[in-house]
Amino acid sequence: MEKFFDIKYEFDVPTIHQAIEGEIAQGRPNYICVADGNILTMVYHNQEYRKVINGGLFSICDSSWVPQFVKWIYGHKRTHYCGSDIFIDIVRSRKYRMIFLGTKQKVLDALQQNLQKYNPDVSGMTFKELPFCNVEEFNYKEIATIVEEDKADIVWVALGTPKQEVFMSRLKPHLKNGVIIAVGAAFNFYSGLRNVPQRCPLWMRKLRMEFVHRIITEPKKQIKRSFRIVATLPMILKKERMQKMQNR
Repeated sequence: MEKFFDIKYEFDVPTIHQAIEGEIAQGRPNYICVADGNILTMVYHNQEYRKVINGGLFSICDSSWVPQFVKWIYGHKRTHYCGSDIFIDIVRSRKYRMIFLGTKQKVLDALQQNLQKYNPDVSGMTFKELPFCNVEEFNYKEIATIVEEDKADIVWVALGTPKQEVFMSRLKPHLKNGVIIAVGAAFNFYSGLRNVPQRCPLWMRKLRMEFVHRIITEPKKQIKRSFRIVATLPMILKKERMQKMQNR
């Protein structure tokens, strides 16, 4: 586990999966954030949100640019691990009972049907829409009871950032076990529906151009977000360089 840009990252994929397995085996409730460029920006601006992001087990790096920044500043080679990838890797593993929370029931129903191609056990798992409300208004005790009765090992959450990260931090104290992981748009990507946002082509991912695809497909949502990231990035990099100098 390493800390860059005020975020507690775990970059090593085997270690990520071992840590999840260990938390479940020990019966310790915890949560994992999937930190993309948007979260990087919000962590810089919001100290309370930073505490939420770092209050879980760790964050996986969902930004292909963060490893590049780490290389520029520190000379370290690191790789990213997208939320969509950890999602489907765990589903395919058939190691855990899972519960899927968030988004619209139409998407959840399609997701359940489509995921059975990767894991037939999904047919007997719970896919539950959460009410549309502020993050403070969820009945966390009731949701925790649903998770406990389901005996889920993994709790997948898709509510969008920053709501889903705060949701996980507030749900954790009510759970007796289970690892909560926020995966954002992964439910849409693997639902098989055509009228929801799709993941960008592999060639764009390899060129670190996923943000371009998002701007094209969701301009109202992504243009403002991307502008904020670009505007904040020089300050984030400057702060990290100064941190490096202080730690020498």
